[in-house]
Amino acid sequence: MIEAVTGAFSFIGRAIADELLRRGREVRTLTRRDAPADPRAERIERVPLQFRDRAALVRALAGADTLYNTYWVRFAHGETTFERAAANTRALLEAAREAGVRRVVHVSVTNPSEGSQLPYFRGKAQAEADVAAWGSHAIVRPTLVFGPRDILVNNIAWGLRRSPVFPIAGDGSYRVQPVSVEDVATICVDAGEQARDVVADAAGPETLTYEEVVRLVRTAVGSRSRIVHWPRGVVLVFARAVGMARRDVLLTADELTGLEASLLVSDHAPLGTASFRSWVAANGESLGRSYVSELARNFRPYDPS
Repeated sequence: MIEAVTGAFSFIGRAIADELLRRGREVRTLTRRDAPADPRAERIERVPLQFRDRAALVRALAGADTLYNTYWVRFAHGETTFERAAANTRALLEAAREAGVRRVVHVSVTNPSEGSQLPYFRGKAQAEADVAAWGSHAIVRPTLVFGPRDILVNNIAWGLRRSPVFPIAGDGSYRVQPVSVEDVATICVDAGEQARDVVADAAGPETLTYEEVVRLVRTAVGSRSRIVHWPRGVVLVFARAVGMARRDVLLTADELTGLEASLLVSDHAPLGTASFRSWVAANGESLGRSYVSELARNFRPYDPS
């Protein structure tokens, strides 16, 4: 039985592929990058993820029992827009139907809303509607996902290691509920094995303020950086300057708005079990040793269409 996973050499898709392999499944990834040096490469069948080539997309999904879809975009960049991401998701779902895929597990986000002012959360809600209309499905809504080589927590650590000050927008009391990428993968694969339709939040056991997250990381990496509270506009200018220096996008205004609204918190009992506090303490030595670029990971190596 073949399980199809988008982005098995990226972040959440990688964890899902690992969980499927642990359960003895055959994994095929639809990917926009090749990773011959990845230790998983010999165990995972690789096919290109080509949204514009419908026939190739159907062939890529042929014989797959379940599609685990992690595809989305964090922000609009160049020709890549949220509207394009939504259209690509619909193309993927249509190809899955044509290929005879039995079930779709779709990775979304907590608190999506078609009425949201934030395109990310609005687009996620629209994609969920397409998945729900598709057929047998599970929708998994992660909060703030942490794990090896994640972008947000790693780059907080990177900044704390290198800057004498670390700015937080406003009072930093807005909340997040971190969940480990391994927990997200387990929740996704468990949902894929069910027959009924599922909508589930993937949240960890701890709800923290954003400032608490930064202070936990600061302690773990042994930083002496001074945490300062700046107006959001000043923080965004600072983030833009760092992003330009790194040829990346560090933080967008919409992302900060989502954080300030505590959208990465679930109202449901947590399904994740891994403690963020414990993970950060155990991984402080390696956190933030190098910068993780969103553009390098998800834009530059391939055609963004």
